[in-house]
Amino acid sequence: MSHLKNDILIEKEGDNKEIIVIIATERKEAILKKMLPPNNKGIPELSKEEGIPVSTLYTWRLKARNQGRLLPNGNGNTSGWSSSDKLSAVIETAPLNESELGKYCRQRGLYPEQIKKWKQACEHANDWDHEQNRRLKSEVNLDRKRIKELEHELRRKEKALAETAALLVLKKKAPMIWGEFEGEWYPLKIPR
Repeated sequence: MSHLKNDILIEKEGDNKEIIVIIATERKEAILKKMLPPNNKGIPELSKEEGIPVSTLYTWRLKARNQGRLLPNGNGNTSGWSSSDKLSAVIETAPLNESELGKYCRQRGLYPEQIKKWKQACEHANDWDHEQNRRLKSEVNLDRKRIKELEHELRRKEKALAETAALLVLKKKAPMIWGEFEGEWYPLKIPR
């Protein structure tokens, strides 16, 4: 088991023995460079290669990122780059001309098209709200239309129900008003 204090690596072995290993800043920087493109070595691979615990390497990468350095996750493609790393790359490349951009991309194992794609994503990042609002307005309009249709259908059915109720009441009260009918009933046809 081991842990890191500054650039001093303390390894614990059995019987409570501690081995203190001082890692020079130059070596640490060299190891961090191996995490950068074009190498893009993963932390587990570097841990085996350098004999440094995985947790220490993750801590170094986190500290380097917090200092503003671009360190991808090391899986060999740009999907390992965090959003903040991509934004930093876009900002860093904004003032560069085409040849400087090419050099920048070669140093980091990128393609200029990826930078352009990231730039477009950054430019359209706030469009999501606009798109979302437009979609919500469309849904609200559809809901209002559906509500109107349902209200119209409800009014029609209420009128039909009221008419049926009136006919039933009239049928019950007719004998009381006119007396019992002793002949045949002929249904009255009501024009519609």
